Amino acid sequence: MLAQVRSRLVPVAQRRTLEELTDDLDLRTGDRASKHSAFWTMLVLSSVIAAAGVLSDSTATVIGAMIIAPLSTPIMGVALGLVKRSRTGAGRFALGGAATVVAVGLVASLAVPRSYELLSNAQISGRTSPGLADLLSALATGLAGAVALARRDVAAVLPGVAIAISLVPPLVVAGVCLGDGAPMLAAGALVLFLSNMLSLVLAGTFVFAALGYAVPAPAVSRTRTVLALGGLGLLVAVPLVLSTAANYLFAVWETRVERVATEWLAAEPHATVTDVQARSTTFHISVRTSAALPPIPDLRARLRGVVPAGSSVVVETTWGRTIDAGHVGP
Repeated sequence: MLAQVRSRLVPVAQRRTLEELTDDLDLRTGDRASKHSAFWTMLVLSSVIAAAGVLSDSTATVIGAMIIAPLSTPIMGVALGLVKRSRTGAGRFALGGAATVVAVGLVASLAVPRSYELLSNAQISGRTSPGLADLLSALATGLAGAVALARRDVAAVLPGVAIAISLVPPLVVAGVCLGDGAPMLAAGALVLFLSNMLSLVLAGTFVFAALGYAVPAPAVSRTRTVLALGGLGLLVAVPLVLSTAANYLFAVWETRVERVATEWLAAEPHATVTDVQARSTTFHISVRTSAALPPIPDLRARLRGVVPAGSSVVVETTWGRTIDAGHVGP
């Protein structure tokens, strides 16, 4: 049964040899100097591109950084090392590379004005509150990447895998947030990176072992490896579960704020609520209106008991006016 699944997953005619896979994923084999030069050069350049994309809120630029970033190579090398039961040094390259990218993000944070609200940037806000959906997506992407690496005929999908598995951008975001004095946002971005990295390792280990690249190991050793990977998975899954619950809660609050704000504007003709976004503890209400707004204290009073006490409310109108509605009381 396993042989049939293996042959369908990666036909023998298209299956790469262990030597070929090792040459691609182990940066300490073959021409080391060239491999190391290529890895560090492309890593730093992809980090700079990602930082530019994050600061300019440019999705296209961030995608470009994902395509050329080489960080998935040592991470998949970790997976191959586990099934081969050999030390490849891939973990040091992965951790050293991650630290380098965070450092680039820290330097890039010098270009961020102190008055700049980080969560107003979609490239940052989208990577600081990961959820379980991100973990499931990363696992599926890791499986696709491992299969692509093991087959000779589907290498063309690897750029798509690089885009789907976000490695460099969350590390850059973590560096920018740390440099701007937002450690909690940085922690969220780091959790996203760790979940993606762990997903690559788990998926790669599973695929490489299933394809017969694994070296026979004592049962005790296999058990320890499974327990270690399971423990790491649990360590990452817990904050993702909490983040998912928090995202759901904020979505509920945003819906309630939109309903209350709509009722608040009911007396004003042609006034509508176009959007409500929760950024940290501040609710931003976007309003389309051609006339004056109802009394702001009335909105604040209506929100009492709807959102947590102490939350800030900001009303932004289509004619360019931003009104600080103050804090919602208990």
